[in-house]
Amino acid sequence: MNLDTAPVPRKKIYLAGPDVFYPDALARGRHMRALCAEYGFEGVYPLDAQIDATRAGVSLAIFEANRAFIDGADALAANLRDFRGFEPDSGTVWEVAYALAQGKPVVGYLPTSRSLRDRMAGHEHEGMDRDGCVVEDFGLPLNLMVAHSVTALVVGDEDRFEGLRAALAHLKAVLVCPDARA
Repeated sequence: MNLDTAPVPRKKIYLAGPDVFYPDALARGRHMRALCAEYGFEGVYPLDAQIDATRAGVSLAIFEANRAFIDGADALAANLRDFRGFEPDSGTVWEVAYALAQGKPVVGYLPTSRSLRDRMAGHEHEGMDRDGCVVEDFGLPLNLMVAHSVTALVVGDEDRFEGLRAALAHLKAVLVCPDARA
């Protein structure tokens, strides 16, 4: 075999986010994987796992499959949009932390760069939420622990997948040309 012509395996990008809960989750996953291919990556979508939903322990099987997908990925692109409130999906945040703990690049994407406090306008009063807890006011779009830990945060329209495209472009710079980081 001529090593000069051997195909180079594509880097795997785990596609984290609440997209798996959307009514069009499977179609979104196909589109997201296709976008990864456009950037020269192999997209890995959580619903790619072959899980028998009728067996006992299905939630554990999903957890183990998604953890294995992250273990096998080179990086993670995370949809960190507000989900069921003003914060990202908690499962996605776990996936981000897990990938970061392994030293993998993680690029989060959001539909807006507006700060958490700005997005909570009308749901907070003088920096306090309805339960009397302080609302972070550091001008960041996410909790400071997430905003400062990810490799990068990018912004783009979710419906047109602009955020994912921006994340993939950043990951391409990080993974393919590490000296040319965006």
